[in-house]
Amino acid sequence: MLEKIFKLQEHGTNVKTEVIAGLTTFMTMAYIIVVNPAILEAAGIPKGPSMVATILSAFFGTLLMGVYAKRPFAIAPYMGENAFIAYTVVKILGYSWQTALGAIFIGGVLFTIITILKLRSWLANAIPKSLKYSFAVGIGLFLAFIGLNDGGIVQVGVPGAPVRIGDIRSQAVLLAIAGILIIGILMVKKVKGSILIGILGTTFLAFIFGIAKPPSQLVSLPPSLSPIFLKLDIVGALSWGFFAVILTVFIMDFVDTMGTLIGVSARAGFLDENGNLPEIKKPMLADALATMFGALVGTTTAGTFIESAAGVEEGGRTGLTAVVTALLFLICLFFAPLFTSIPPQAYGAALVIVGMLMISVVTKIDFKDFTELIPSFFVIILMSFTFNLGIGITAGFVLYPVFKLVTGRWKEIHPGLWVLFVLSVLFYIFYPY
Repeated sequence: MLEKIFKLQEHGTNVKTEVIAGLTTFMTMAYIIVVNPAILEAAGIPKGPSMVATILSAFFGTLLMGVYAKRPFAIAPYMGENAFIAYTVVKILGYSWQTALGAIFIGGVLFTIITILKLRSWLANAIPKSLKYSFAVGIGLFLAFIGLNDGGIVQVGVPGAPVRIGDIRSQAVLLAIAGILIIGILMVKKVKGSILIGILGTTFLAFIFGIAKPPSQLVSLPPSLSPIFLKLDIVGALSWGFFAVILTVFIMDFVDTMGTLIGVSARAGFLDENGNLPEIKKPMLADALATMFGALVGTTTAGTFIESAAGVEEGGRTGLTAVVTALLFLICLFFAPLFTSIPPQAYGAALVIVGMLMISVVTKIDFKDFTELIPSFFVIILMSFTFNLGIGITAGFVLYPVFKLVTGRWKEIHPGLWVLFVLSVLFYIFYPY
């Protein structure tokens, strides 16, 4: 039955492969259950209810992605956007978290409208192939950097040398290195499910050597959602002074989702001969509705997670992968102690390997045409060096038409790219640096 619903044979996959892929995606992004509430606590959102909101948002969005869009992508509250709300909008600008959630809901409504009107699809198809492939490469390096940092192999340095190698004599860092080696060796041996096995194996080693603690209990009742449910302030967010915040939230989610969808799809082989993702409207609508739902239950902007690439690398090609991931998130409402016991060294090692695999499409960028190479290069480096996907993506939207224009090749610029150019310029003007 599942084979027919998700057309598994048509995509060259099977139920076992899709389940493993769903498990893998979940394992690599389960940290969001703990990390998102921890960040939003700085904005005054209570941690317990915030964890429930995070799980419900991920479940709703990912299930919608699997059942409606039928893509193997997972949706959850975005990293980066949550920090922007907590530390910039609330802590620095002084707005309430209720007003911030109102802005996110408004952004979700706008996304839904332009998605239904097919404007998002039109804009996505306006992006040149070289930029689309640069998104995949940039996301790969970004994932690798996150993984190295999570594992302690690379750490924050000092002014003049912003990053440095971690203490490889420590057990935690050695565990992360072991995790990378385990997954790498399994891949060389062509073992199915190597990333998932590596995550589980590294977690087991962490328990043995006392680097991480096994869960003290397996089952727990979820906290009440009532302190944050439907507490968003939409009217407050509609004030003129809040315009810059809404614009920033809108553009960050717009470019992050577009870049992630196209980047992961490029690696999965979903793009057509023109470099476009068929029926991109459906995953975009799932993302938009998840953002609205997330604001209602009390959490920040939701969107397609780059960790979905881990499931894709395990062979996930259909919506069944997403459905498995969604159900695991729902189970976490009662089994959070078990799933959140996975140490950062375990999923960090997986992200490093996934990042390595994603950069392979760099060969599809034309290195001889500098009007293609220069914008692509800045997309790739700025994604990682600014630790912000949106910065890198918008840089590409600005630089590509500029270089085509100065070389007299303006006919190669899709009209929709000029819209992205204007949005990106506005992003840089209003971004709260």
